[in-house]
Amino acid sequence: MKKIDIVITDDHNLFRKGMKALISDFEFVENIDEASNGEELLKLLASKTKLPDVILLDLKMPVMDGVTAQTQIKKLYPSINVIIITMEDEEQFILHMIGEGVNGYLLKNAEPEEVETALKRVLESGFYFPENISSVIFSNLSKKAKTSTLVNPSFTERESEVLSLICREFTAIEIAEKLSISVRTVEGHRQRLLEKSGAKNIAGLVLNAYKFNWVSIK
Repeated sequence: MKKIDIVITDDHNLFRKGMKALISDFEFVENIDEASNGEELLKLLASKTKLPDVILLDLKMPVMDGVTAQTQIKKLYPSINVIIITMEDEEQFILHMIGEGVNGYLLKNAEPEEVETALKRVLESGFYFPENISSVIFSNLSKKAKTSTLVNPSFTERESEVLSLICREFTAIEIAEKLSISVRTVEGHRQRLLEKSGAKNIAGLVLNAYKFNWVSIK
């Protein structure tokens, strides 16, 4: 796994320092920057010649909150992965943030091992949501799918296969091996799935897949 750069954005200094100390022990992390609010984060990003791979973003901050900051990040720096880290676990709010293009969601009471898992999953699969949150959300979305007015956006059989594997958190390399195709071909299918679904990223694609019943929950 390649070395990555991370920015921790939270208005509580003690939390930032603690998270930085934790993440610095992960062997795949090369550099860690800090920001105390969304405005400071955006200034930091604008000053960088090399953008971070992941931003850990708190939601409730002074000056500029995480919701506003995420809107700007998605518009200005769409390649950056954003993991929300918060105490807010309300289903509709989480769905809203996924719709805004975040790649992952972590609760602040998560175990250190889960933080490492979340970073790896987002980098390898494009999304991460805690099991206790994702199982409830995706199950509820699947139950509501029959009332949806959005039809299947003409996925090919191969695209549907790739989508199913993406939703099961297979990486591009794993999908390529399972379907006996190249990683480049998998990436091409992923891009077409995003374009056809109108999703902002893989997390949004997975959300829509369950929301509109494009895949079945196993």
